Amino acid sequence: MDSLTDPPHATGHDVRSRSFCSIVPPHLLHRLAQSADPELHLPARLSLELDAAHRSRRRVTGHATVAPEAIAARADDTPKRTIYDAHHTQTLPGSEVRAEGAAATSDPPVNRAYDGLGATYDFYLAAYGRHSVDGAGLPLNASVHYGRKYDNAFWDGKQMVFGDGDGRIFNDFTIAVDVIGHELTHGVTQYTANLDYQGQSGALNESVSDVFGSLIKQRHLGQTADRADWLIGEGLLATGVHGVALRSMKAPGTAYDDPRLGKDPQPGDMAHYVDTYDDDGGVHINSGIPNHAFYLLAASLGGFAWERAGRIWYDTLTGGRLAHDADFAAFAAATAASALHRYGDGEEHRAVLAAWQGVGVTPAATGGAVPRQAGVPAPTTE
Repeated sequence: MDSLTDPPHATGHDVRSRSFCSIVPPHLLHRLAQSADPELHLPARLSLELDAAHRSRRRVTGHATVAPEAIAARADDTPKRTIYDAHHTQTLPGSEVRAEGAAATSDPPVNRAYDGLGATYDFYLAAYGRHSVDGAGLPLNASVHYGRKYDNAFWDGKQMVFGDGDGRIFNDFTIAVDVIGHELTHGVTQYTANLDYQGQSGALNESVSDVFGSLIKQRHLGQTADRADWLIGEGLLATGVHGVALRSMKAPGTAYDDPRLGKDPQPGDMAHYVDTYDDDGGVHINSGIPNHAFYLLAASLGGFAWERAGRIWYDTLTGGRLAHDADFAAFAAATAASALHRYGDGEEHRAVLAAWQGVGVTPAATGGAVPRQAGVPAPTTE
């Protein structure tokens, strides 16, 4: 396995999915922050500072749950979207600029955010009967024009936030519907499996968001698995950047190779797992492994990937049996069990097992102990 030599971060804090979840991996912003070009390093450094502040605040948010009676009282088939304009400040949410049902505005990021929230809501409702991220019709709020040249988008536990990008490396973050779906899916995870945002469980947290972000884009475009590009964040990289997206589920490690960004470090199998303390144990890097497993499953089953492959992943995430600290082997076993439960011992179950075999993950034995995750220090006794 590959190894990065980053110094360990402080340990001992709770790393449940309360951790800050953004679309741009910190290693990309750190790379840009070291540039001699102020048009690159100033936005990157500011973005890193803002991300660190949000990460600290996010860790005080508890595991979100919804009582069954609340679901019955609140759920309907209509999204409740509100878009705010932060006016390039760091104050959230900002001023309201478009409410549910209101006409489009003259500001494209406002309209793209509104449409992306709607596409995500419609996807979960139509594909899985889920009403918003919490399953109970949670209003979907988003702020655009956050900060100045802010190079990220994130879910803060309550709402979406979009930066405008610096214009040199990153475009406006409302451009990619899969990015919007990715971030809102962190909300779905928050209300369901609540996967720890560290090591392999954190990589699964990121991967689940990539999976459903891609499926949201595929459904929005009416694409079958063989027609989809399986890219995450296609369109985010500005003209002149040597790359096509932030990540590739079909071919991890090939999304970009640019002198300013470096080369995409994602592995596509366990033989190239990156053992690191950076980025909460490589959550944005090693997510390439379960991402590729899902791609292999979807490609094997064919058709619309949200129907069978996506259903298996959704059942696993929301079934209530997935441990918050699940590693890849545990998740593989859980997806195999979900396939068996829903479809029986047939094509779907065999395809799940083959997909995990294809990335070098052996499903954990039922009831087996979950080993300490690579790249994560042992718990302290403090």
